[in-house]
Amino acid sequence: MTTQILANDRGHLDSLRVHHADNVRVALKDLPAGHAVDDGERRLHLAEAIRHKHKFALHDLAPDDAVIMYGVTVGRATRPIPAGAAITTDNTAHSTATSVPQARRGEWQAPDVAAFAGATFDGYHRPNGQVGTANVWLVVPLVFCENRNIEVLRQCVADALGEDPYRDYKRMARELLHGSSGTAAVEPPAERLFPNVDGVRFLTHTLGCGGTDDDALALCRLLAGYICHPNVAGATVLSLGCQKAQIEMLQTAVAERDPRGLRPVHYLEQQGSQSEEALIREALTTIFDGLSEANRTPRTPAPLSALTLGVECGGSDGFSGLSANPLVGAVVDRLVALGGSGILSEFPELCGVEHELIARCRDDAVAERFRTLMEAYQRHAARVGADFSMNPSPGNIRDGLITDAMKSAGAAKKGGDSPVVDVLDYAEPHTRAGLSLLCTPGNDVESTTALAGSGANLILFTTGLGTPTGNPVTPVLKISSNSELAARMGDVIDFDAGPIIRGEVSIDELAERLLRLCLDTASGRYLPRAVELAQYDFIPWKRGVSL
Repeated sequence: MTTQILANDRGHLDSLRVHHADNVRVALKDLPAGHAVDDGERRLHLAEAIRHKHKFALHDLAPDDAVIMYGVTVGRATRPIPAGAAITTDNTAHSTATSVPQARRGEWQAPDVAAFAGATFDGYHRPNGQVGTANVWLVVPLVFCENRNIEVLRQCVADALGEDPYRDYKRMARELLHGSSGTAAVEPPAERLFPNVDGVRFLTHTLGCGGTDDDALALCRLLAGYICHPNVAGATVLSLGCQKAQIEMLQTAVAERDPRGLRPVHYLEQQGSQSEEALIREALTTIFDGLSEANRTPRTPAPLSALTLGVECGGSDGFSGLSANPLVGAVVDRLVALGGSGILSEFPELCGVEHELIARCRDDAVAERFRTLMEAYQRHAARVGADFSMNPSPGNIRDGLITDAMKSAGAAKKGGDSPVVDVLDYAEPHTRAGLSLLCTPGNDVESTTALAGSGANLILFTTGLGTPTGNPVTPVLKISSNSELAARMGDVIDFDAGPIIRGEVSIDELAERLLRLCLDTASGRYLPRAVELAQYDFIPWKRGVSL
């Protein structure tokens, strides 16, 4: 069920009941003690002041009573909670016991997408049939020992191309140090030498050696996902030589994704090179030759079936599950109806709504894969003394997401309502059109890193508290859950879902606007804030450790 403001709530937008079965409401603004709240035909008075984004009980709850939101159990009372009192960590604990699923296999009603009939985006067509929303050359270290050389290459390439993303900040630092009046002339940006290329992206990481064979294999599979990504024209790989993650291991992983060898990849090994200077010279040569080749591919129209949206949330607040997340879900539903795809990740943030997703799986085999991966993930977490219930951060709790189940119920809304056609393990490539689930941690960057590694060529990232996260190869659009954030962090946020909270616009109306922004971004007509800021975050998941 797509979240909408219930009809009887539109006249008094000081609080909201999301689903008719809920026994809590959400404060949309700070409400004083004694404030009268109408809930259908019933009126109650708040037993205490309720901060905006927080929830309050609609009737008296006894210890062990279920706390219901989005029509599912999101917690249990640990002590008596009177009607009109706040739901807090002091009186509520995580619980995933639930009722009958709202979803039913085979009953999805696709949204009306007539407005997008025949729509296309201008993308980069690859020899294997994939279509990119960007065109970048990738420089990759096989092991953390090469991070320093990666940084050398990054600075050298930026200087040679005249495309240093930190040029303005460097000028600011010089002015502050030397007491400049700030009147120094601004250097005009250099003419782009490769206008059909979106740049060179440089990965760094802390893995590749010192771990297990499985760690090395997982890293190589992830790197292969980036090297073979539709937004990547080709890659330069730097290896030390003696590390656990060997060149042959990465070559095998690349061949699994690119069996015809259509993606140009250059492998350089420092221990086999005559000197560091020789290594850097050879690497720069492969990069500039690669840019020249990539520049021969212009943007041309592509069908929406070639678009795959990865969806992610980070810095969530009490409004995320009411505005930004269901808005993104509505966009995913529209894209799926148009033949495209979506990928929903963050398995710890699906805890408590597994039954809903299982009910949406297209067949029993897909449902069983989801169960198996979820249970395996929970066992991994338990072995390191962790549990999904530990997922909410202090910032989440401060803004009203009291339990993991409450956070999950809202986070899952990013996946919309369409059938689940596939379930992917970490670093596994997306291959089926429609909505897929991807096993990742809830950590923002680890999950976003995995979405791109599985083939998402555009990522929608929702946030209520604000996060600058971006990705090296996949454009990331940031959607705020509230307008205050969009105004305060306008240099980070691309789209504001706040009007939904104020009842000024429906999710369906705003979904069409956001989908059009997705097509503009995929076509290079709109540059996301994260790209403008050169926010290119890449953190592989060391499995079983992160939640």
